[in-house]
Amino acid sequence: MAAWVQKNRTTLGIGLGVLVAAYVFYYAKHDIAPSMFGAAWGYAIPLVLAALVGVIGERSGVVNIGIEGQMLLAAFAGFFGAAYSGSMIVGILAGVGTGLIAGGFLAWTTVRWRMDQIIAGVVLNIIATGITSFYLKSGEILPGVIPNVDVPLLKEIPLIGETFFSGRSAIALVAILAAVVVHLALFHTRWGLRTRAVGEYPSAADTAGINVERLRLVNVTLAGSLAGLAGLYLSMDASASFERGITAGRGFLALAIMIMGAWRPLRALVMALFFGFINAVASQLQLTGGFDVPPQLTGTLPYVATLVVLAVAAGRVRGPAAAGQPYVKKDQ
Repeated sequence: MAAWVQKNRTTLGIGLGVLVAAYVFYYAKHDIAPSMFGAAWGYAIPLVLAALVGVIGERSGVVNIGIEGQMLLAAFAGFFGAAYSGSMIVGILAGVGTGLIAGGFLAWTTVRWRMDQIIAGVVLNIIATGITSFYLKSGEILPGVIPNVDVPLLKEIPLIGETFFSGRSAIALVAILAAVVVHLALFHTRWGLRTRAVGEYPSAADTAGINVERLRLVNVTLAGSLAGLAGLYLSMDASASFERGITAGRGFLALAIMIMGAWRPLRALVMALFFGFINAVASQLQLTGGFDVPPQLTGTLPYVATLVVLAVAAGRVRGPAAAGQPYVKKDQ
């Protein structure tokens, strides 16, 4: 334990400082702080899930530029699946299933066919935009809503409880659980060790008896289910409607969050919350009239902050060495 604390003292120090600042703001501005923190987490939920898709892919050696397309297709399939069938369960299964299919498409084209990973992701995004625009129908209504969940005991904690565990969508709780589970799996299980080996030194992993191609196929495909949940949240929870381009660049923002989180799930969760809070601050300033600029401009603040933070972080973080590189066995 002491060794772990020593190794992660910088991260722990930053986390503690952020937590203290959050509580100071919470008690100093209790009239607006709860709603701002709630809005920040609401904005961050799909970003957390999408960033995890990127983490799993790149830790496996596959760069996933197609997260935006995966989310868009899942949002479309989930919403209209529920609207036409009259069942929210059918919609949820359709969204998650579509995310898996899109992940499988990306995995097969990049791993089995060894297509350039960036091009494959761009193709997926173009296909998603075309399909969802061509088949879009207005006026459809969902038969219900994704249920909100209260977590006993945890919801009583000031700030943390009411932000994360009180009256939140089931998908929001899945996002927290997924970040913790993926982190533990990546750094404390055999699967995680093999995944990181495949993403760093695939030839050495192959020599050790790991099937590099199969592991990449499985990981990228299964990660698509998280992209499916992110899309479902956008169309069946946050807005309860589907609009053209509903993802609005969140898939690309999630990739930036993944990089700023140093390809670590829990750090990606924190960075998603950071950008969610920036968005909440911009909205609050617009509402109070203290920021007399068009709302379209305030909506760009999370993306401007992304550029600034990426510029600061450039050269200070290093991704998996084999990410973006197709693996070919020497005997092939």
